[in-house]
Amino acid sequence: MHVIDSHTGGMPTRVILEGGPDLGSGSLAERAKRLATEHERFYKSVLLEPRGQPGMVGALLVEPVSAECKAGVIYFDADAVLGMCGHGTIGLGVTLAHLGQIEVGAHRIETPVGEVKIDLLDANTVQVTNIESRRVHHSVTVETAEYGPVTGDVAYGGNWFFIVEPSPIPIAPENIRPLTDMAIAIREACIAQEVGGENGEPVDHVIFQGTSPNAGIHSRNFVLCPDDDYDRSPCGTGSSARLACLAASRRLSAGEEIVQESIIGSSYRLSYQPGQGGGIVPQLTGQAHVMAEGKLFFAQNDPFQFGIAR
Repeated sequence: MHVIDSHTGGMPTRVILEGGPDLGSGSLAERAKRLATEHERFYKSVLLEPRGQPGMVGALLVEPVSAECKAGVIYFDADAVLGMCGHGTIGLGVTLAHLGQIEVGAHRIETPVGEVKIDLLDANTVQVTNIESRRVHHSVTVETAEYGPVTGDVAYGGNWFFIVEPSPIPIAPENIRPLTDMAIAIREACIAQEVGGENGEPVDHVIFQGTSPNAGIHSRNFVLCPDDDYDRSPCGTGSSARLACLAASRRLSAGEEIVQESIIGSSYRLSYQPGQGGGIVPQLTGQAHVMAEGKLFFAQNDPFQFGIAR
């Protein structure tokens, strides 16, 4: 299996160029569903240790349906197939540039939740224009057994988020474990109490928003992903969902740019424009760096051929 690894603001992406499963034809949403239901062993084995690393997201390149798209991609982490991934799209753009498949300029990428646009600004910098994002619930409260009632917004940015602001725990690297534990409890409460999307979609990510000690930074976040690990980047789809909340509360105007920082200090530049469906169209700009290129082997006599189960 031919892969290229990159990181976006510290968050790793593994782009699979060759060797993935045959997902057949149809829309990317249909093929993503086949990956999730028929090839779970494959996508877990690509990212789980010892072959992968905590936090890594996979990006499986597939043929796009639209001839206008440079590539089709299905994202996944070690626990779930994802609708969209912002940091992965930045990493994909830099990877395609590394391979000589795209040049500086605008390109379209097809994902299971729709087409997104990337602007390759230089060899390491990509601006992503995401799908239309929206807030669906404002100031909704869930009851957790460990932490009591927690209030936040539910928003969509390509994945489903429960966003808590301000964070009840200071967003600092030394608090990653307690933040993780509380975010898991909140996500479980959202699912149990059916707090999610308009059509019953479950919350799969939780965000805590707080302040940053650094000048020029709008806010700092902690993002829990479906694999119970945290996003080292500021999370592209999470930042998109947060922009939808800021816009809905009239705390940020269209075209106004802010800097969102992650818990480890990496950052995205964010802005939005009004969408056609009542939401907003987010733009996020970040940097990625290629780290490695190689082949993955799955020897039949390897006791951990399919990864270390968690």
